[in-house]
Amino acid sequence: MRKNLLKPVAAVTGCLALAATLSACGGSSSAASEEKVVTVYSADGLKGENGDGWYDKVFKDFEKKTGIKVKYVEGGSGEMVQRAVREKSNTQADVLVTLPPFIQQADSKGLLTAYEPAGSDQVDGADKASDGKWTSVVNNYFGFVYNKKELKTAPATWEELLDGTYKEKIQYSTPGVAGDGTAVLIKAMHDFGGKEPAMEYLKKLQANNVGPSASTGKLAPKVDKGELLVANGDVQMNYAQSKDMPNLGIWFPAKAGSKPTTFALPYAAGLVDKAPHSANGKKLLDFMLSEQAQKDVSEVGGGFAARKDVEATDANAIALTGLMDGVEVFEPDWSDISTHLDDYVDAWKAATGS
Repeated sequence: MRKNLLKPVAAVTGCLALAATLSACGGSSSAASEEKVVTVYSADGLKGENGDGWYDKVFKDFEKKTGIKVKYVEGGSGEMVQRAVREKSNTQADVLVTLPPFIQQADSKGLLTAYEPAGSDQVDGADKASDGKWTSVVNNYFGFVYNKKELKTAPATWEELLDGTYKEKIQYSTPGVAGDGTAVLIKAMHDFGGKEPAMEYLKKLQANNVGPSASTGKLAPKVDKGELLVANGDVQMNYAQSKDMPNLGIWFPAKAGSKPTTFALPYAAGLVDKAPHSANGKKLLDFMLSEQAQKDVSEVGGGFAARKDVEATDANAIALTGLMDGVEVFEPDWSDISTHLDDYVDAWKAATGS
């Protein structure tokens, strides 16, 4: 009789062990969804060099309000998408933040699921997906940086960068891997009037180029120190970096005889499909678009609020507005770029021998 009583106990113990195994392997147990954690995969730029960036404040405030710990993984825009693709059968990320065209690429690869965060109704239609798969949380613009100590004035044109003065003093991040690196291609194709003339120019520029870099964020310190004279970047990241890098100046190249140009390069966030902590991911997206977090975009992060109903009047916001004065903003065809990105990157590789 006693022997029979032991059997149900053993069976229950086996079930508990199995449940623990499933949970550890990323199974669909309720314990995983209730865990007080959220994992963010993000392009670099929003986390401060000294823990004083927009992410630093937002994550700290979010953890304090909700008790949910933020696990943060950073890399190039394309790198983060590729990692999420590799993990598709065992999803690790809850929220993906990346730059165009990689957010569109993530959507096309089935990495995102529809969720419209609170406040996303105040984000312009061009800065979010019509089907709710992603929305911008920080607006931003593509740009370049130069060393203000070595160069008394910023270069004005693309053509100036071909001068021998810049021999091995120019570097830009890798197209197809980094969002800002891909932006170099997009801007060059716009400014020079198409793929072929852009590749012809970038082939010439290669004589002065140090070589590829997977991360754009690592270039600004080199410019500040004078190891480089010019590098690519983006306004938000470089403006934030300039607080600790006194020799860093921001500029926008123009084709000779034309106005300087740029285009919006927002940090766009989406909820990852089959996210292990989906409910927590939704809460973080809501928090990122909250009024206070959006006010902090310029004051803390040196960027532009994604919500049009949030009007920033802090010193950073005024300086950023002045920085953009006289710069022509164009709107890329993101659908075309997302579709033909591999072709454009292959053309760049062929032209530069990269």
